[in-house]
Amino acid sequence: MAPLFLTNTKGKKISVVLSFKDYEKLIEESEELSSVKAYDKAKARKETYIPLREAIRQRKQKNHA
Repeated sequence: MAPLFLTNTKGKKISVVLSFKDYEKLIEESEELSSVKAYDKAKARKETYIPLREAIRQRKQKNHA
């Protein structure tokens, strides 16, 4: 990953440019981390579990609502 940083006139970084491949990788990893955090939270609460496919379906519905 080789990001390109954009700076203002004072040299402060204000933006970053990534390749689309790197962007997709970051998004994928972020979604995976979110799923792991949700699992950990549910496990800590000792909740009743549902099949992974159902959880993914529900999550997609929630994100598109």
